[in-house]
Amino acid sequence: MTVRRSDCDCVVILHNPKAGRWPADKKVRRLVSALNERGYSVRVSQNLGEAVELANREFEAGRLKCLIGAGGDGTAGELINRVVPGLPLSFFPTGTSNLVASYFGFSRKPAKAVETLTHGEPIAIDAGMANGRLFLVMLSCGFDAAAVEMVHRRRMEGHRGGRGGFATFIGPICHLIGAYPFPEMSVEVWNGRDGSDGISAHPQANPSATIAAKWVFVFNVPRYGWGLPIAPEASATDGALDLCTYRGGGFWKGLWYTLTTQFQLHRRLRDFQHLRGRRFRVTAEAPVPYQLDGDPAGYLPVEVEVAPHRVHILVPKPVARRLASTAAGN
Repeated sequence: MTVRRSDCDCVVILHNPKAGRWPADKKVRRLVSALNERGYSVRVSQNLGEAVELANREFEAGRLKCLIGAGGDGTAGELINRVVPGLPLSFFPTGTSNLVASYFGFSRKPAKAVETLTHGEPIAIDAGMANGRLFLVMLSCGFDAAAVEMVHRRRMEGHRGGRGGFATFIGPICHLIGAYPFPEMSVEVWNGRDGSDGISAHPQANPSATIAAKWVFVFNVPRYGWGLPIAPEASATDGALDLCTYRGGGFWKGLWYTLTTQFQLHRRLRDFQHLRGRRFRVTAEAPVPYQLDGDPAGYLPVEVEVAPHRVHILVPKPVARRLASTAAGN
């Protein structure tokens, strides 16, 4: 039976009360009120497992309009890994960085969120997969992943500033500047026999070679927590991931990379490489952490691949047109 999503009136909201600097309870209540005024039947839960179970059940019964994640990038990451394939998602940003929301045009205003839900366009977007776990924005290995890991550990220990904010990274970064050893990593781009699994985008890049680097980033969309435009051409509809690496290590190299990247001059650096591809493997002889969308995810090795059209979301119509044009260009 074909279910028309426009005929479904059930909306499930997962509210993550720990996301963001300030509590978002009032905003979520206003969102619920606005949805009710539009005639939707709304169920709200602060329990991840409960919300996902309810949404999956309503979707399979043909009643679900959308599952809304009210939180940050971590909330989005949990949902895409738990819902059944094809289940429509939307996001109501109440987190700190909200990289997913900024790229896909999700608003903090309840009225606009309801407008997107009612008149938005459903699209299927790519996700990345790292050691079997999906991510929407990016993966990184090395220094910044170590900073993410340290911030996460401090939050778990109850340090002040635990609600998030980029200021919480200042202390860990200052500590790591003098302590982090910048171990070398090796990145393999896995190609099929016909080379179909690797796509070169950098004129000096060889997609069949192993790349040595001390900073490794893999992007699904062109967003990064520090705001640096490392891979501005990355797209969630091109069927590929963007690999960016920097070869040098140490504080001064990192500062130089940050400055040149901020002004989008990093592509002129001899120790920067950019590849577009579908599958990568990152390894290191020393313990090196990696992070997914701002959350610690483990230690190398990590195998990364694109999962085409894996995630279904409702987005504003202008965003849907932009993403469609990007897909057509690829």
